[in-house]
Amino acid sequence: MNWRNSTTRYGALSIGLHWLMLLLVAAVYVCIEAHERFPKGSAMRADLKTWHFMLGLAVLALVAIRVVVIVASATPRIEPAPPRWQQVLARLTHGALYGLMIAMPLLGWLVLSAEGKAIPFFGLQLPALVAPSETIASWAEELHEVGGTVGYVLIGLHAAAALFHHHVLRDNTLRRMWPAGG
Repeated sequence: MNWRNSTTRYGALSIGLHWLMLLLVAAVYVCIEAHERFPKGSAMRADLKTWHFMLGLAVLALVAIRVVVIVASATPRIEPAPPRWQQVLARLTHGALYGLMIAMPLLGWLVLSAEGKAIPFFGLQLPALVAPSETIASWAEELHEVGGTVGYVLIGLHAAAALFHHHVLRDNTLRRMWPAGG
């Protein structure tokens, strides 16, 4: 498999980043949902929150790489070509997903900063984005939580659209991103 995208399918780099980010985003959600199952003050609850922060920041790092790859690469054609309204909807959904993958980690970083907490990143401590502020912490946390809910919806729509294209329309939308060429 070629590392670079072609006009017919995504390359190994794009495919690898896509599926790795799916796993990372899923792990981010699992960590924050699972932490609620443990008592406040417990080591497991604290560890899951720390992993939530670190994995979220890893998403931010990888989305930066993905944006560079997207700008520098061809986008494989969908065959047969979907109607214009589907193309517009796909672009809007992808834009929203990328917006969330950028905004959510930044909002989480902002929350920790405004709460005066450390920002852990796999053995490093990242700098605070702002000085401690209850006001900033409150609105940033609210936006982060709303974004998390929106993320569930967008991820579900993205997956449902891929499956719809594959099983109902029977075009190459999903096969372009499938590791084995599907």
